Amino acid sequence: MLRFRLKTQVKIDLCGLLILVKLPPMTVCLIGFRKGNNHLNVEQIMKALVYERYAKNDDFESILDIRNIPNPVPKSHEVIIKVESAALNYDDIWAMRGKPIDVPLPHISGTDAAGVVTEVGDDVKNLKVGDRVVSHGNLSCRICEMCTSGREYDCRQRKVWGFQTGPLWGGYCEFTHLPEFNAVKIPDDITFDDAAAASMTMMTSWHMLIARAKIQPGQTVVIMGGSSGMGIFGIQIAKLYDCDVIATASQSKLEKCIELGADYAVDHRKEDWHKEVRKIAKEISKKKSKESEIDVIYEHIGGTHWNKELSLLKYGKTIVTTGATTGYDVATDLRHIFFKGLNVVGSTQGTRSELEAGLHWMAQGKIRSIVDSIFSLEEASTAHQKMLSGKDLFGKILMKP
Repeated sequence: MLRFRLKTQVKIDLCGLLILVKLPPMTVCLIGFRKGNNHLNVEQIMKALVYERYAKNDDFESILDIRNIPNPVPKSHEVIIKVESAALNYDDIWAMRGKPIDVPLPHISGTDAAGVVTEVGDDVKNLKVGDRVVSHGNLSCRICEMCTSGREYDCRQRKVWGFQTGPLWGGYCEFTHLPEFNAVKIPDDITFDDAAAASMTMMTSWHMLIARAKIQPGQTVVIMGGSSGMGIFGIQIAKLYDCDVIATASQSKLEKCIELGADYAVDHRKEDWHKEVRKIAKEISKKKSKESEIDVIYEHIGGTHWNKELSLLKYGKTIVTTGATTGYDVATDLRHIFFKGLNVVGSTQGTRSELEAGLHWMAQGKIRSIVDSIFSLEEASTAHQKMLSGKDLFGKILMKP
């Protein structure tokens, strides 16, 4: 098999016959030709970020490889998307580790991708070539009781695109394919970068706070990890509902949380961070002339913070949790839960309509993405190490093909 890069034109000499081919720049793969008619079978190929084994000790550079692979061909219900921007998520890390679940190998990660539709399948009805779209990464069956009742996130056949899918099916490549249902139109006022940065995290945040915790105007909400992708959207969605927001982050990022809309910000790396949060909650209560209480804790970091979070909640209040990026195997003081009647609510992903709702408010300027940095696919290892360390990170990390 011979791979080569076509420029504006190329000459091919076959058995003495000189052929001049004029094409736009593309990478092609010469499979061969049949004797007698000098027929060329030419297949377009694309660049993709691929790995075939799991990383030991988070040595991502040792497994990540830029490869040329065939362009995807759409099934009847799918569209082909030219990827303009893709956002990193923590499921990239889990996939490269092969923990807590195995993923199909060889693997292309990338759950949040935005770009332009370049081809549509025969049964696609609502999208056309040229449409600007962003991925809705929750792939579900669409026909089970959960899906038809609006709970696609509980579908037993659900998979997270770019994490559980494959081999070679994700967003870190030049072209990808998605079912029409999972390609959501981007409003004109939203860039590809902002859409990619919002796709998974904004939808998940919306689902956590509005569908699961059912926040109400005037409530006091604690947003853990306010400087992360999840935290940034959590702050803004809670403020959209006119809640009082206490955000937590590392010391260097507290001011940025305030600038984003949080009313207060606390360094959660301090041993007694929860005492400061409790003190602030009392100050808020005095202004509202009501009993001191936190209504909702928005939790996605897990680890050693868990029991301190539970201790902050009073009778009948709610903690909503997803992700657990710093550790999922935590000890729980059950007295906080049963004695105070706490609502411990799990949440994962969200629905297409919730993603569309968030995009609507982004187009109105009420919610915005924060992009920390942009890397190329060739710089993927550096990008993922930056996300893993969290040092000086505020917002989402993007990659571009």
